[in-house]
Amino acid sequence: MIELLNAAKAKAADDNGASLRAHLPTEADTEAIGAALAARLRPGMNIWLQGNLGMGKTTLTRGLLRALGHEGTVRSPTYTLIEPYVVSRLNLYHFDFYRFNSPEEYLDAGLEEYFADQGVCIVEWPDKALPYLPSPDVEIRLKTQHSGRYVEIDGRTDAGRTCVIELVRALRGADPAPDPN
Repeated sequence: MIELLNAAKAKAADDNGASLRAHLPTEADTEAIGAALAARLRPGMNIWLQGNLGMGKTTLTRGLLRALGHEGTVRSPTYTLIEPYVVSRLNLYHFDFYRFNSPEEYLDAGLEEYFADQGVCIVEWPDKALPYLPSPDVEIRLKTQHSGRYVEIDGRTDAGRTCVIELVRALRGADPAPDPN
């Protein structure tokens, strides 16, 4: 069960955004928070997933994709750089830049076109493509904590803050999922 630790409007000096902090005791909880996030995504959003190897970035993405109706395998795009999905009402692109040796590889691969469209871009290892990668709407950081994971989710833009506020309400049981159509 997802344990909310601190979920509120944050008044940070840098972004005055919304935030969520939670303990995810099991892999199923990591998938569940991805599923809860899915209904709050909007076309054109950029989501950054941060965390060391094995922290649950692809697991969270799997939960998100399952909630959007994807029934196939969800792979980490470590070797392919991108896994595209057409799900529900969204074109979703799952990126993994772990294998980049320099940020210029992002430009060489021509990936910027995906970020200029109305697709949702979920990016693992975004720091490997900086400074070329567009800023995130939502930034998610996963870490180990006790017997599970600790997640920090922050809204970085107006769309991202709305997404995180809706997510907090849903996890507290105060807000049903928006209609995906």
